[in-house]
Amino acid sequence: MKFFAPFACSAIFAFGAHARYVMYVDEYHTADLGNSTTTAGIDHAIMAFVPTSDFLTEEGGNFTLFEPIDTFRARFDPGCKIMVAIGGWGDTNYTYALHNHTMHQRFASNVKKMMDKYDLDGIDIDFEYPGGDGSDYKTNNVSKAWEIPIFPLFLTAIRTTIGPNATLSIAVPGLEEDMLAYTNATVPALAKQVDWFGIMSYDLMNRRSTYTSHHSSVQGTLDAVNRYLDRGLPAAKAHFGVAFYAKYFTIDPASATNCSAQPLGQDCHVGVLENADGSDNGKSGVLTFTSFIKASLVPQLKQTQDGSCGSGTAYRCEAGNCCSSSGYCGTSDEYCDLGTQPGYGDLMNASTAATLRMAGNATTANALDSWATAQANALLDQVRGGSYFFDPDAQLFWTWDAPQWVQEKFETLVGGLGVGGVGAWSLGEDAGKWEMLGSVREGVGRWCLSEVSSSVGNCSDSSN
Repeated sequence: MKFFAPFACSAIFAFGAHARYVMYVDEYHTADLGNSTTTAGIDHAIMAFVPTSDFLTEEGGNFTLFEPIDTFRARFDPGCKIMVAIGGWGDTNYTYALHNHTMHQRFASNVKKMMDKYDLDGIDIDFEYPGGDGSDYKTNNVSKAWEIPIFPLFLTAIRTTIGPNATLSIAVPGLEEDMLAYTNATVPALAKQVDWFGIMSYDLMNRRSTYTSHHSSVQGTLDAVNRYLDRGLPAAKAHFGVAFYAKYFTIDPASATNCSAQPLGQDCHVGVLENADGSDNGKSGVLTFTSFIKASLVPQLKQTQDGSCGSGTAYRCEAGNCCSSSGYCGTSDEYCDLGTQPGYGDLMNASTAATLRMAGNATTANALDSWATAQANALLDQVRGGSYFFDPDAQLFWTWDAPQWVQEKFETLVGGLGVGGVGAWSLGEDAGKWEMLGSVREGVGRWCLSEVSSSVGNCSDSSN
């Protein structure tokens, strides 16, 4: 599959002064963050997240990080810029930060305090999403339209406060329907203030979807990037995204026959994947590419003292708690859904088990087992560029990225469009085999996208 003929590696720099290899490191997947070989070439490392609530008061919050900043900095090459992401999915407090000029200045001042405290090189604004369609979209969407023209002013206040030499980036949605604040008028204005747009060209199928599709295909990524380029974003300031996880969705039982015949597309309908208020009902989820270790292979599991559990640890949850796919103990559907880690806690709560039985989905009660089946029987979409599978026993549809599609993305987006960088979510989610990260690193080396001195690849060579 070829979408564009590639340019030579040296041609990338005609599109802008910088090329970037960005890696998020999230607080929920820290059991294995690799070594200097794993992280070679990463030139911007972003710790995620510090909540927006830390920036709303006059005095500011504690700006607590998940590990000491010196420990984090030492994980990467000398010269790698260290950043912190603010916000994230489910953090709805940006609305308060945008409210007026005084709040803009207060937020920006606290950003500067945090940067000075940790000697940071920059910040990433992860506002999901200005203008609406965030996690609270069912209860508070239309009323957020006022945020759209204010968002550029908010970023201007931050840029003015932190200065022109600090790095400022924004994480932006990949779906058209979520791009309420990214218009022909606002994109050029936003682009003037930031170093790059981190386009989240994943989760393109999500729990609001009604039928099966890829969550992060080559074509879907190309479409997402082009939406911003068409609105005036310079290609050099566009970063495409790569996700180190698979997604699964419970299908509508009435659609089972269609899904077996054609798992991908409008004839294969998914069930209702949200509660009435828009929250997760546990019928869909993600599994990271981490190499899971079965609990039976870990001798003498101990009961957790800090809530961590699962593969990569020696801890299980106390009775009555589930160990989520993210490695934390809890009792709600967030922890006790299909992705819970068996053996490290109770399999699932009574509510989830009852829901699965009602859906005719009790034969394969755990997504880890179904994921093994999906990987062994993966279907490849050579047209759109993505991997997928329908597990009829579990009634689950799977969609994921793979190393071969990552290489297609580099060729299509960097080689074809001159896109200035790549951002991956997230480092610890590929722990073990590191296959996806290895493919990203290969693409970075081939297309000369790292700024650090120990850059991967040989940038003197043409990529053709």
